[in-house]
Amino acid sequence: MQDIITLLTPRFRSIYNQGRASSGSGGIYKYILIISLGVSFWGGALYVSLRVLRYFSQIEEMGDILAFKLLSMVIITIFSLLIFSNILNALSKLYLAKDLKLVHSMPVHSYRIFLARWIETTIDSSWMVILYTLPVFVGYGWIYSPGISFYLITIISLLLLAIGASEIGSILVMAAVVIVPASRIRTLFVFLGLSLFILLYISFRILRPERLVDPEVFSATLFYFKSMSTPSSPFLPSTWCYDAVLAALKSEILIAYFHIIIALSFVLFVGFIIVFIADMVYFNGVSKAQTSAARLFGSARFRIPFTGWLSSPVRALVEKEIKTFFRDQTQWSQLFLIGALICIYIYNFKVLPLERSPIQTIYLQNMLAFLNMGLAFFVLIAITGRFAFPAISMEGEAIWIIRSCPINLNSFMWIKYFIYLFPLMILTLILIIGTNILLKVVPFMMVLSCINTIFIVPGVLSLGIGLGAAFPSFKSENPAQSVTSYGGLLFMILSALFIGVVIILQAGPVYMILSSQFKSKPLALFDIAWIGISFVGALLICILTTILPVKFGEKRLKKILFDIHS
Repeated sequence: MQDIITLLTPRFRSIYNQGRASSGSGGIYKYILIISLGVSFWGGALYVSLRVLRYFSQIEEMGDILAFKLLSMVIITIFSLLIFSNILNALSKLYLAKDLKLVHSMPVHSYRIFLARWIETTIDSSWMVILYTLPVFVGYGWIYSPGISFYLITIISLLLLAIGASEIGSILVMAAVVIVPASRIRTLFVFLGLSLFILLYISFRILRPERLVDPEVFSATLFYFKSMSTPSSPFLPSTWCYDAVLAALKSEILIAYFHIIIALSFVLFVGFIIVFIADMVYFNGVSKAQTSAARLFGSARFRIPFTGWLSSPVRALVEKEIKTFFRDQTQWSQLFLIGALICIYIYNFKVLPLERSPIQTIYLQNMLAFLNMGLAFFVLIAITGRFAFPAISMEGEAIWIIRSCPINLNSFMWIKYFIYLFPLMILTLILIIGTNILLKVVPFMMVLSCINTIFIVPGVLSLGIGLGAAFPSFKSENPAQSVTSYGGLLFMILSALFIGVVIILQAGPVYMILSSQFKSKPLALFDIAWIGISFVGALLICILTTILPVKFGEKRLKKILFDIHS
């Protein structure tokens, strides 16, 4: 046990030292901002949870069934996210970390090194998921008032769920490393992306959340009640967590602890299994992982088309950026995941039972299309944060090579910008146009959605590139994780604020225009002026957001590079 504590000490020391280094006035402001945003998110999530649960509680006989079904969906979604997060982190920390050579040279048994790394993986992969889903469970406790024991049982159940997901993820990673040749270990990310798609798709579609608003698909009301209350597989850890939380919600404490004991026995048994497996195969897997990684696409040379008109330095940087992206299998393999999410996103609009809505269908469809713009742009933020925000940090310690090139930082950043602009633009247009076609919106909404996409995508991307340059992480082991840093958090906040302001500015005018069309009433002169001012204001915000963040990032990056080399 002492060996494991010793191996974990550097990690906790580094966190402590980073906190001390940030204890100045600027660091305090950062902490205040992060804490304020965390509390705001918590408050917002709790408010939404309470609104939904109170609405369910007003439905006689069906309310509790709907609330409990929603709880089941939340827990199985948490379990799916935990498994995938643990798989990615386990592969990185157990086999691809840069300090593994040093750690394995110590006089410590390999399974103890595995346990130390596994504990790190579990904490890193689980804390955020658990922390930011707690408001949902607090909302259930608020509505049903089960007593203080409910919160204790919920926390224990979620911790056991996180540990079980981490154990499952570690076993899958160790099995994959045994099967896949060591020279192609990073190719695992291809299969992990596809696995996530299959996992999320199956778990989400088996739940069939559209049944919450479509009871008419059943032949009898009793069958509908029975189907809505049917639990998931009794052999899943998520089911044990759900049963424990549900029993605590009903003040059935003994039953809740019974399900906790089942989950605990599973965690202990699988924990013994992974230690046994790690003792046999972990060190060999690490040794093979140190060999050079073969590329999935081979080493054939190819030229990027349509770059002949660029100057030589610019063309070299463009080709370098594109080739680096496709040679790094941890990057391009996630395109499978993005494609899968696009399919699920569009398919969910296809199964919406709009024809049974009490609201006029054509009106509801266009309102949904307007709200869908905001949702699609939030998907854009997530993808931009994963790919574009770390683009500057991905240069790593070789950033000095860029500085020695015959090209200035401004051009370098705009090259990064335009490389990501067109793929993100096409992706967002697919989301917007695809869902609008399924919703059968009027031409005005289709045109407005496309115009918004053309102006908002450059703004979000500019925030990603600019703030990624302003808060780079050149020495990070995995620059892609920089999106969880202070700069990444700032990017998420400002991007959400930017989209929210644009949507709010357009909400009133869009409502007036649609109402005028549906009621066949001409717009008044004042209404036309208000509409024009709102759209012009939104346009100016988009233009400023496209220009200013890149300039800010360039200024900050110059100062950072000067400090590094001085």
